[in-house]
Amino acid sequence: MWVLLVALAVGFAACHQANLAPEFAPGKTYTYKYEAFVMGGLPEEGLARAGVKVGSKVMICAEADDTFMLKLVNPEIFEYSGIWPKDDFLPATKLTSALEAQLSTPIKFEYTNGVVGKVFAPAGISTTVLNVFRGVLNIFQLNIKKTQNVYELQEPGTQGVCKTHYVISEDTKAERIMFTKSKDLNECQERIVKDIGLTYTERCTECEARGKALKGASAIHYTIKQADTGAMLLEANGTEIIQFSPINIMNGAAQMESKQILTFLEIKKTTFNPIQAEYLHRGSLQYQFGAELLQTPIQLLRITNVEAQIVEILNHLVTFNVPKVHEDAPLKFIELIQLLRVASSQSIEALWTQFKNRPDHRHWILNVVPAIATPAALRFIKEKFLANELTIVEAAQALLSSIHMVTADLEAIKLLKDLTINQKIKDNPVLREIVMLGYGTMVAKYCAENPTCPAELVTPMHERVVQAASKQDIEGLILALKVLGNAGHSASLKPIMKLLPGFGSATAAGLPLRVHIEAVLALRNIAKREPKMIQDMAVQLFMDKDLHSELRMVAAIVLFETKLPMGLVMTLADALLTEKNLQVSSFVYSYMKAMTKSTSPDFASVAAACNIAIKILSPKCDRLSHRFSRAFYLDSYYDPWMVGAAASAFYVNDAATVMPRAIVAKARTYMAGAYADVFEVGVRTEGMQEAFLKIQEGPENADRMTKMKQVMKALSEWRAQPSSQPLASVYVKLFGQEIAFANIDKAIINQIIQLASAQATRTYGKEALDALLAGFVSHYAKPLLFTEVRRIFPTATGLPMELSVYTAAVAAASVQFQTTVTPSLPANYQVSQLLKSDINMRADISPSVSMHTYAVMGVNTAFIQAVLMSRARVHTIVPAKIEARIDMIKGNFKFQVLPVRGVNEIVSARVDTVAIARNVEDLAAAKITPMIPAAAEAQVSRETFSSKISRMASSLASDMSASSEILPAPREERLPKAFKKKMCAESKTFGFKACTELKSRNASFIKKCPFYTMIGEHAFLVEVYPAAGPEVERIEIEIQVGEKAAEKIIKVITMSEEDEPLEDKNVLMKLKKILEPGLNRTASSSSSSSSRSHSSRPSVSSSASSKSSSSSSSSSRHNSKKVASTSSSSSSRSSRSSSSSSSSRRSSTSSSSSSSSSSSSSSSRSKQQLYTMNFTKNHIHQHALSTERPSSRSSAQSFETIYTKAKYLANNVSPAVTILIRAVRVDHKVQGYQIAAYIDKTNARLQIIFANLEENDHWRICADGVVLSNHKLMAKFAWGLECKQYETNITAETGVVGKEPALRLKITWGKLPKSMKCYAKEISDYISRITKEFGITQAKVNNVPNQIKLSVAAASETTLNVVLKTPTRTMYKLGVGLPFFLPIGDTAAELEPYQNNLADQISYVLTKANAAECALVKNTLITFNKKKNKIAMPHSCFQILAQDCTPELKFLVLLKRDQTQELNQIYVKIENLEVELYPQNSVSKVKVNGREIPNSNLPYQHLTGQIQIRQSGEGIALHAPSYGLQEVFLDLNKLKVKVVDWMRGQTCGLCGKADGETRQEFQTPNKRLTMNAVSFTHSWVLAGKSCRDASECFMKLESVKLEKQVTLHGQESKCYSVEPVLRCLPGCVPVRTTPVTVGFHCLPVGANLNRSDQSSIFQKSIDLRDEAEAHLACRCPPQCA
Repeated sequence: MWVLLVALAVGFAACHQANLAPEFAPGKTYTYKYEAFVMGGLPEEGLARAGVKVGSKVMICAEADDTFMLKLVNPEIFEYSGIWPKDDFLPATKLTSALEAQLSTPIKFEYTNGVVGKVFAPAGISTTVLNVFRGVLNIFQLNIKKTQNVYELQEPGTQGVCKTHYVISEDTKAERIMFTKSKDLNECQERIVKDIGLTYTERCTECEARGKALKGASAIHYTIKQADTGAMLLEANGTEIIQFSPINIMNGAAQMESKQILTFLEIKKTTFNPIQAEYLHRGSLQYQFGAELLQTPIQLLRITNVEAQIVEILNHLVTFNVPKVHEDAPLKFIELIQLLRVASSQSIEALWTQFKNRPDHRHWILNVVPAIATPAALRFIKEKFLANELTIVEAAQALLSSIHMVTADLEAIKLLKDLTINQKIKDNPVLREIVMLGYGTMVAKYCAENPTCPAELVTPMHERVVQAASKQDIEGLILALKVLGNAGHSASLKPIMKLLPGFGSATAAGLPLRVHIEAVLALRNIAKREPKMIQDMAVQLFMDKDLHSELRMVAAIVLFETKLPMGLVMTLADALLTEKNLQVSSFVYSYMKAMTKSTSPDFASVAAACNIAIKILSPKCDRLSHRFSRAFYLDSYYDPWMVGAAASAFYVNDAATVMPRAIVAKARTYMAGAYADVFEVGVRTEGMQEAFLKIQEGPENADRMTKMKQVMKALSEWRAQPSSQPLASVYVKLFGQEIAFANIDKAIINQIIQLASAQATRTYGKEALDALLAGFVSHYAKPLLFTEVRRIFPTATGLPMELSVYTAAVAAASVQFQTTVTPSLPANYQVSQLLKSDINMRADISPSVSMHTYAVMGVNTAFIQAVLMSRARVHTIVPAKIEARIDMIKGNFKFQVLPVRGVNEIVSARVDTVAIARNVEDLAAAKITPMIPAAAEAQVSRETFSSKISRMASSLASDMSASSEILPAPREERLPKAFKKKMCAESKTFGFKACTELKSRNASFIKKCPFYTMIGEHAFLVEVYPAAGPEVERIEIEIQVGEKAAEKIIKVITMSEEDEPLEDKNVLMKLKKILEPGLNRTASSSSSSSSRSHSSRPSVSSSASSKSSSSSSSSSRHNSKKVASTSSSSSSRSSRSSSSSSSSRRSSTSSSSSSSSSSSSSSSRSKQQLYTMNFTKNHIHQHALSTERPSSRSSAQSFETIYTKAKYLANNVSPAVTILIRAVRVDHKVQGYQIAAYIDKTNARLQIIFANLEENDHWRICADGVVLSNHKLMAKFAWGLECKQYETNITAETGVVGKEPALRLKITWGKLPKSMKCYAKEISDYISRITKEFGITQAKVNNVPNQIKLSVAAASETTLNVVLKTPTRTMYKLGVGLPFFLPIGDTAAELEPYQNNLADQISYVLTKANAAECALVKNTLITFNKKKNKIAMPHSCFQILAQDCTPELKFLVLLKRDQTQELNQIYVKIENLEVELYPQNSVSKVKVNGREIPNSNLPYQHLTGQIQIRQSGEGIALHAPSYGLQEVFLDLNKLKVKVVDWMRGQTCGLCGKADGETRQEFQTPNKRLTMNAVSFTHSWVLAGKSCRDASECFMKLESVKLEKQVTLHGQESKCYSVEPVLRCLPGCVPVRTTPVTVGFHCLPVGANLNRSDQSSIFQKSIDLRDEAEAHLACRCPPQCA
């Protein structure tokens, strides 16, 4: 019995739980009151908001089992744009009437146990209206579990399938059951969202973990009552909040708030019937996108006649953007785009037919069609191009724009696929490149939006890869790989792998390096989707040390971009510990080191792993030269704003040359939880350096090549290096997609040269010149939709919420150009006749730009919009009218700038944020409310302040009563006002006034954060007005050269004018009399007192300058004795000379300065010993003036005498050049500036006078320079009133320090402006702070006051010693390296053949400085890579010392050591020369082609090329830099070989490859690495063939058998060397031997080995290493074999 009762109770409870879902009894109608609104704005009250409200009665009745009908009764639509909560919703009466039929039509839906199923509605109900019904049904969606009161699940709803929490409780007293259903909209299994324009961005999950830009949640509270008919829903209240901020919602955000209220009214016992129409299945409860995808949120259009509206907007754009762009042109352009998106293909075709023959309209149509962004745009362009209605330029521009704007779908991909195989596209390289790369981009965009992207889309490209590889079509293969790289489809992984060495077939390894690199780079976009697969493949490529270093470095780049884990980072670090290639080591280590400083969230784990790896590698790799390959990475990420940027650059090299093989730079931006690779550019310069610097190829000398190849055959298993094809290539990527690339090789350069020199080019040039002379008028406008980024998702009410950013710009330019030539030119004129004509040109240029950016958040449908919009509008116009007149005969050049009327505002930028509500039925009633109304600031601030006081009071209430003595009464706080600042600058001379104005009124007074600062109104203006006073008609710049320059002088500056005393000269004289006794009694005289006394004298400024110079020289002489910076004796003698009128004053000043500096410098010397530079000047005074004075007179005195004799050259000579810059006023008053240059050829003097043209303005600048000799130049700069206030003297002279040339620059001054002194002090302090960073030694020393002296001396041909002395400091640095050779010493002699060609001189000093040097001193060889080895050289045998190892064989250097005297001989084969350098009778000799050249006849210059032979010291040197050989030198003790920089990595021989790879130095001719120097040295011996020819080598390289048996792997074995050993020829006996360690390959004792095939033995593996005997000298009897 008890069991039965328990069972009944459980069953009753189960039934009770099962009936909690609302039920609707058949035959009854349930009536509810429904109200829902969506509103957007800032969360604070008192600010503007925008929203939409829907209200109606909801009637639900059952139609059949589990099928119900829902009807809206008396629906009403309201819109809101006002100050919340003060203003009210306003009814949208016209819109309600228009939509009433749809809203009142019943719909059907399936409903079972609280779950909404299918939705049915007639076709007449639009998707937007049906979504409103879904918003109502969303309230009834309840997934109730029978046994749980608290649970969570992924529940379908209007917004998608999202994580939902349920909490069920019961109010027993009220007999009500309460439900709370809440959703986290950021954790959805399937979120309904539509992104437009975001295909190029990648989600940064690590960034979102630190902050959110978009977050939303919703909650609905239900009240349910049990009734006889089942559970009945009494009330439901729903709230949804969505917050958004572009810079992290934690720092302030805008929000969209949705509310739904459903209240039960009554139950009717009657039902309603559906309308007489077919009810179609229209989906489920989930939101469906409708017409809002075609509706831009920034404006709402009522489209009645789309064709007529398109034509109207198009005519408006064409009409109102000439000659300047209209401010609203971008908005009209967006409006045209929206209309064209609605229009049919037939309408677009009709538009084209109507306007294609009107250039202005045609231009606008071709610019707007790609922005339609549908496949129809691509189809239109394709059809018009194939119909020959578009030019190549038009088609290229339209296709490029369409590819990146058109939404990717299968139709668009099919259109591009057809274009890739079109013959017309194939025939044009530019269009072929655009279409092919665009196909890959379109596939990538499609796959980004459709995860199940079919592999068939990239199959055509896979087939192209196979075909190109089989046909060895390298360019086609590279293009196909670039397409696959753009597509980034994982199905392309296998076809790409087949092209890589180690993964593909044997033919893959034979493909060019360029193909391998492109194949690896094509993996980068695949790695974004399949990082693990790419990591596995890339790490294998990197670990394969047989691959080219550049390929391995590119694999490392791909690896790091996959955000490799800790394990792989440590794998790379471990590999670097044993890495022999220094290029790879340097690159990967620098990449790791740069990554340790990364702050980007997505690379945080990589940075941590690299930080550990660096600790392992730091001691080993941190000392590599900067000339090795490097990776640079720099980023900055600010978490509070979720904003960041990263930049990376890769410097890839394979030899330590100046010009790298490749440079890649990339920029990335982070924002709002996403990132994009905005820009990337890559340049390959392989072979370009060689092409620039080596000699131009002529006809190949077959005899030379034959001889050199015969020499090569004597080497054992010699293999040539692959020649570096002169090639440059560049590619550009935008947002990770390659949009363009270009290859520049020799053929293309030749085509450009031929085109430039062709007759057609000259004809085109003549036509262009004719057009300029005839004049023209041109108008051009370019519209562009920069940005269209949209994210649309539903709210709980069924209305869509949109976040979007639009940026559109229109640039326009109008140019009018007129030319008049006097006298008139004949019909068949020559260009030279223009040089004898008077040419008058007039240009009217009016460039302007208007750009609009809109950021929108809110409800956007085709019927109604309620949005928050931030509008940024920038408009610029800079008109100019210019006239130019050129009279070549008279040497007159005049330029006039004419005023432009009616344009004052040249730059304006305005930003405002508004709340907009409008509907399509009543656009005139649209309401726009500023976000920050004028009265809102005080209101919000008072509320904020009051709320703060309230919170303070409540917090203290628990401890004490809030009396007025403790808590201040609320008071009016002073609030920040709108910011406004205006700055103006006026030029009265040229008659204009420029002002900048900045205004801002924002929401930062509510909350101090960047987002609130952006909200509001901002303005920035730049305006230009005419200045007050008479109007300026024009501004003239006139230049007159030659004899007529004097006629243009307006303001004549004469000696009489200069002699007039200054106004304050009497005051200064009185001050001098008062101060002079005190100055004489001063213990230490300073430069300032000397300067004051000089300036107070009534004499001319030259006298003061002379005194200052003498004092400075004397002080410098005494000071140098203490500070070890001694001047030359000639300088001392020069300093001692002075005029008798001021000798006593100078001597007293000098001695006091000397004593002061002596004590100071001696104390400084005790702290630090300063570097001594004894400068001896070269100057010998050459002026005629010197004959009038004793030879002991100083050059400074000579300068002063010349200057004093004719202070202003205008009194003696005519100006050589006159420049007038003046404003022509209506009252004809002269104002402006005059520059006159005078040349006194007798005294080699140049004078420039800069003066104001105003009559009473005596402020001017005077510059004087005199060339005193070929070794000395003096200049004087004076400025101020009559050039008397301030002055500076500059002396530059050459000399010697020891025997090396030197240069000294000395600057002295008297009085300087205060501002200049402040800047000079700041610069001096800054230099002092950074000296330690650059290894500069400095000490505080009291040097000569008011003087800066810079001395530079050559320490060697490539280094300088630099000493800088300021009044308070001495700084110096020794051995400052130069990137070139100074033209001194041997280099000066070597430059003699190039003395008539400056370009060749520059090239020579650059190549010599970067040349790689190899030297042999006795038995010590120093290779190109600076590695020192002890070698055992064979006697009487030629060895390859250095050679060009490419197939070009540009040079060959052979070395031979004589057996008797053991002296070295060098044989050089280059061009058609055979040069022999050899010692004879303790003198170095030279033979050219077998003929001895006496040393007395040197230097020797070869006629057929840039080859010279000259005597250098005790030896002889050969120079042929254009052939790659910088120098070959031989004397009795030493020889050296230098190769130019572009030959690095292309040489071989005893000197090595010159590639910086010291770990791979011992490379034999067959590319095998030996372990010791002796074996390496012997491998480059040219073996002999006959023992009876005394001129040949008596030795050869062969494999030898190990004399002892060894036990290997448990069995007796015999071993043979796999590295050749030098042995005597058969029949000869060794005279000298040396042990050498080589590798041996072992076989079982019974096995046979064919030793006659030496090449097969040398390819065997090495089993052990042991010593063998190598022969160094042999003796062969006459009867030898």
